[in-house]
Amino acid sequence: MMMNRILSLLIALCLWAPDLCARTEFQLEKGWKFSRTDAVDAARPDFDDAGWQSVTVPHDWAVYGPFDLNNDPQVVAIEQDGETVASLKPGRTGALPFVGVGWYRIRFDAPGFGPGRCADILFDGAMSNARVYLNGVEIGRWPYGYNSFHFDVTPFLKERDNLLAVRLENLPESSRWYPGAGLYRNVRVILNEAVHIPVWGTHLTVPEVSPAYARANLRTEVAVPEGNRQRLTLKTRIRDASGRVVAEDEAELPRGDIRVFEQTFLLDSPALWSPETPRLYTAESRLCADGVQTDAYSTRFGVRKLEIIPDQGMFLNGEPVKFRGVCLHHDLGPLGAAVNRSALRRQLSIMKEMGANAVRTAHNMPAPELVELCDEMGLMVMVETFDEWRAPKMRNGYHLYFDEWAERDLVNVVRHFRNNASVVMWCIGNEVPDQSSYDGAKIARRLQDICHREDPMRPVTMGMDRVLDAIDTHFAAVMDVAGFNYRTHFYRKAYDELPQQIVMGSETASTFSSRGTYHFPVERTVNKVREDNQSSGYDLDCGSWSNLPEDDFVQHDDYDWCIGEFVWTGFDYLGEPTPYHEIWPNHSSLFGIVDLAGLPKDRYYLYRSHWRPDTETLHILPHWTWPGREGEVTPVFVYTNYPSAELFVNGRSQGRIAKDTTATAASTENEQAARELRRQRRYRLMWMDVRYEPGTLRVVAYDKDGNPAAEREVHTAGKPFRIELSADRTTLAADGKDLSFITVKVVDKAGNLCPEASQEVSFRVKGAGSYRAAANGDPTNLEQFHLPQMHLFKGQLVAVVQSAETPGEIVFEASAGGVKGARLRLVSE
Repeated sequence: MMMNRILSLLIALCLWAPDLCARTEFQLEKGWKFSRTDAVDAARPDFDDAGWQSVTVPHDWAVYGPFDLNNDPQVVAIEQDGETVASLKPGRTGALPFVGVGWYRIRFDAPGFGPGRCADILFDGAMSNARVYLNGVEIGRWPYGYNSFHFDVTPFLKERDNLLAVRLENLPESSRWYPGAGLYRNVRVILNEAVHIPVWGTHLTVPEVSPAYARANLRTEVAVPEGNRQRLTLKTRIRDASGRVVAEDEAELPRGDIRVFEQTFLLDSPALWSPETPRLYTAESRLCADGVQTDAYSTRFGVRKLEIIPDQGMFLNGEPVKFRGVCLHHDLGPLGAAVNRSALRRQLSIMKEMGANAVRTAHNMPAPELVELCDEMGLMVMVETFDEWRAPKMRNGYHLYFDEWAERDLVNVVRHFRNNASVVMWCIGNEVPDQSSYDGAKIARRLQDICHREDPMRPVTMGMDRVLDAIDTHFAAVMDVAGFNYRTHFYRKAYDELPQQIVMGSETASTFSSRGTYHFPVERTVNKVREDNQSSGYDLDCGSWSNLPEDDFVQHDDYDWCIGEFVWTGFDYLGEPTPYHEIWPNHSSLFGIVDLAGLPKDRYYLYRSHWRPDTETLHILPHWTWPGREGEVTPVFVYTNYPSAELFVNGRSQGRIAKDTTATAASTENEQAARELRRQRRYRLMWMDVRYEPGTLRVVAYDKDGNPAAEREVHTAGKPFRIELSADRTTLAADGKDLSFITVKVVDKAGNLCPEASQEVSFRVKGAGSYRAAANGDPTNLEQFHLPQMHLFKGQLVAVVQSAETPGEIVFEASAGGVKGARLRLVSE
């Protein structure tokens, strides 16, 4: 009896004393050496890397440029006038030097490691074809650059003076966009006792959710040495966001071959996770062997109930909800692919402010930081995986690895993110040519089965663009949720013929625009190429395969079985400069609602006015500084959540216009152009006959009762006078990673933006920070991001300042010829 009490006391002590935890985890950030050479002996510990570049990981070797049309030029076969011709796409992958081999080496210690302990090295992502060596021994390889992977390095690790070497190789014609290059995500070392919870070793589900209670099930894997006969116990406490313990359970592992604990918890009156209330819980588990703690493991999760009901739509916690989603590429504009939590938070904050409630990680596995931020900020996530299966799109694409690696890649991503509250759906592919074959349907079923095996709780989808083929081959019928890329005119057919009776816009719009750029005459165009290599901010340019925003709005507004959309794209990204992919210079996309610098385009306010109907939006376009256009027709658009508005030019009314609420998805006008125009008028207010004269545009918006509710003005700008600075954040963490994004504008004496200002601005940073990068949102601009100067585009750009590791004041200065400079003070603490 006494021995049992002593053992119970020891167990209680080890369970909740964090300092007794045997798990150690640390990141390998500083101290890396890097080279673009392919040295034969670079994996050897005694190799001389003194002449290599010193870098900090995450690191993207290619984003520093320079831009060059000879960086991965791609020749693509296209159909033209009934013939197949070769098309050169020089900027398809961003015209940055990502192709080739790069080596990384780092020396590190593993304090406390020794006999009886275990070790893993975890890579959040390495671009690409990683071959990993520890102390001269190859410990593994992983081809896919977007996925997280880990290796058991127990036999090869030492307590002191380890040498980790990583060889990466990016092949030409392996991507359709800029993939980044190098160790662009974090690298972690994990040390454990022999008895421990392995990487991604917990699976927490909440199969029952109601306002009164929720039932949570936790499965916890345990790694145990062969022949181990110790008594294994696991005690888990569930804590809410305030840290209060709301449930707990203790379990003992039965002796034998079973290596999984199963625990059940009841949560009374649970705080539910949703985009509006992203409440989170944490399961804190303590593993003991014969009463001695050997591991501690935390699993963060949310309590929510997502239902997709045929014909009725999608419901979150019992309430109808639709995806107001955006597709996001993994690059961070001027920072390249190197992951940074501050930059990701800024992107997601801009999307949330617009009204987005969901993100599609197109077309690849996301960084864990992105998913964690979506958990915390309240954004549903569709985790996407592959852009190719067996049928190739690119000469050196994923089809080279699919048969051998697809299951391993899929298992890793599902196990990595299956506990995250924000993740609501798995997407097993994007526009794969296999959808046109019956074998493709079998592949889809196999991949979906893998997802269900690893995570029975979430539905599976795929972005299908060959809608008729996908229906005919039963490919679309296989999926839990039928996701279609564009082709809204086939939505009804899909609803009528597919058993799911649910349609999702997995990729929508593909509208082109350049911030602050307007072309005349104002008309809807398809694949329009213009002399300035830009697209119009009137938001009427789109691709031949795609459509305008309202063509999607009307479907999801009018049909319950349409469960929402993911717009291509939330931000401009490096590569795919459609419709200018055959024209140089062009290195980044024009699809974004926000440009490459993170500055909203006019289209941002169209989405905001629709996605946030209860929040005031009143946006006027274009700018009103048009020397030389006096007397010419210059249409004015207003994006607003209000039902009507009146426009004035220098005090003269141009008429009061109301949105056309009679236009529906089922409208049957004989002329396509008439149907499209009515849809535009349902969501936009457009004065098409306004003639330009310098002065003031003024708009007065009216509420549903006809009362004036808001007004805005836009003024003709005078001569450029001074630089104006504003930062998204003025207080930074002194961790050497935090970022402030500073918008740099040139304005006139009255503070009006000068929309054609294009001066070169020079930057200087003093104090407890450094200059990191800049971007101006111009897809034709070939200036290197990391240099401390850049030309304005349409009067604006964004500069990025990074904190140091010591607290203090940071002073940012901007200067340009012919205008007054400006200074901004930040604080790092």
